[in-house]
Amino acid sequence: MFDFIRNHKRLMLILLALLIVPGLGLVGVQGFRGFFDNGANVAEVSGSKITRQEYDALLKEQLERMREMFGGAVNTAAVDTPVLRQILLDSLIQQRILADEAKRQRLSASDEAVRKTILEIPALGALRKSDGSIDTEKYHDLLAKQGMTPEQFDARVRRSLAIAQIGDSIEASALAPKSSAAQLAQLSMQQREMRELVLHPLDYSAEVKPTEEQLKQYYDTHQKEFETPETATISYAILSAEILAASITPSEEELKKAYQDNLATYQTAKQVRASHILIATPKADTVASAKAKAEALLAQLRKQPGQFAEMARNESQDPGSAARGGDLGYFAAGMMVKPFEEAAFKLKPNEISGLVQSDFGYHIIKVTEIKPAQTRPLSEVKQTLLSDLKKQQATQRFAAAADQFSNLVYEQTNSLTPAAEKFNLVVQTATVARQAMPAPTAVPALANPQFLAAVFESETLKGKHNTAAIEVGDNTLIAAHVTAHKPASVLPFETVKQGVQQKVTLLQAAELTRKAGEEKLASLQQSKSTAGFSPVIKLSRAGARGLTPAAVSAIFKADAEQLPQYVSAILDGGVYAIYRVESLSPLPELEPQRLTALQQQLAQLTGQLELNAYLASLRARSKVKIYATENAAASE
Repeated sequence: MFDFIRNHKRLMLILLALLIVPGLGLVGVQGFRGFFDNGANVAEVSGSKITRQEYDALLKEQLERMREMFGGAVNTAAVDTPVLRQILLDSLIQQRILADEAKRQRLSASDEAVRKTILEIPALGALRKSDGSIDTEKYHDLLAKQGMTPEQFDARVRRSLAIAQIGDSIEASALAPKSSAAQLAQLSMQQREMRELVLHPLDYSAEVKPTEEQLKQYYDTHQKEFETPETATISYAILSAEILAASITPSEEELKKAYQDNLATYQTAKQVRASHILIATPKADTVASAKAKAEALLAQLRKQPGQFAEMARNESQDPGSAARGGDLGYFAAGMMVKPFEEAAFKLKPNEISGLVQSDFGYHIIKVTEIKPAQTRPLSEVKQTLLSDLKKQQATQRFAAAADQFSNLVYEQTNSLTPAAEKFNLVVQTATVARQAMPAPTAVPALANPQFLAAVFESETLKGKHNTAAIEVGDNTLIAAHVTAHKPASVLPFETVKQGVQQKVTLLQAAELTRKAGEEKLASLQQSKSTAGFSPVIKLSRAGARGLTPAAVSAIFKADAEQLPQYVSAILDGGVYAIYRVESLSPLPELEPQRLTALQQQLAQLTGQLELNAYLASLRARSKVKIYATENAAASE
């Protein structure tokens, strides 16, 4: 995959730009709007506004893409993070800055470049006809579903191509000397032979006897470690289209009507399986000779029809089917060129056609099998149709139900029971913390940041009122009522004393380990001893054998001119490791192809770094304002 991206950087930049630039529909997402102020804009670039609608459209695209990737099982709460929101906002700002720069530099793209780029988009592969052209009607329909005309999409692609030229020009100018690539290769391939000696804090813990005063001092200065989070015990009710669907039973009349309305979905068109012999006509002056040859073959087949497959293998000029005796497999109407298709669908099984001329040449066709059109009966698709109808009707009812649910929760503010009874919902109980726990919850809605913020509002806690109905996903609302509240508190010292003692003991043992390790290191540097060390281990930067980055860094910093060398590193848990670097293994010969590839990778990396620096300078020169209240500065 990385090779594909590296080899198709231009296409990938364009596709990313097409995906990032918003505009596929202006759909608000209520659950994310708390990120912005009450204005209609989220940011401004050199006086040009980036609207909340643009942001919401981009957010909707990202969520839809995630649902497609993960089969619809997306926990909205898990992706509603400040990091994601900042990434989306930054992408919009960067696209606007790049568009302004492309306009300033008068960059554009030719009609041919726009057409070529559109034809390379993978999603359009399904719209290709058998002759390789794009089905114009389906193409228009696809764009219409995205709220665009072909002209608007062309303009978007043209703008993306113009923007891509900025990155292309910078990255194409980046160079990496062969000497740098060779030096990097030597460093990456170098192997060092070393031994390891490890000192563990547990070996020194028996020597540690922390005093009561030391324990209390640690407790007083690390109280956050012993704090219980603020929690609330709640009753809650969830209204969703899925819940509504459970109470819906479509009638037989509705099922029959839906079946008839979608009859094409349950129909399989007539298909034929055919073989052919093709005598190609690559040039106009070959038509007559090709026809003569085809007529001779046809005459021979009339006498010996059983020789069709053998003749196809020997005489057919279609490289795709000749080896299979001319077999083209099954195909339905619309899958072959028109003259070929019309002739094939008129033939009976084992019947051989006359000469059929197409743009490819002269065909002799033999139909081997026919699959008649079939329609799956209602009884066979009833369960699927029933499920689809229930979902469809539930979605239609949800909008009105959501308004009623929200009103009841607000009007009957002291209880969720009226709203639950109205929609046959189950009122459940749970304990939630103000800050959502990192572990996944069985009910994703309970970890939604907007929902938790509503639960811990002062009006909800002090007034004992219902929360508002909070949107936590597509067609899903949740409301809660707090029955008990427990503020955050620090556990008493006596309660956590044992845990404090363990922490202080480990810290003091780690300090003893460090001192002992430093003394041992100093002694070894004098004696050059190998006593207590492990057997020799061969190590390279690429093959770190589970060592930490700190250990690898220390080992490769050892002066190769003065071996053996002793170096140390403090590992996780206060472990003190000493390494005896003994020798360097001979470097393998570097293949020219690998050196060239590494030089190209270095050039790409240099180009990317230069592009990042250029983008940063563009942003610094642009007047950017962010109207965000969370995790963003008021302006830049």
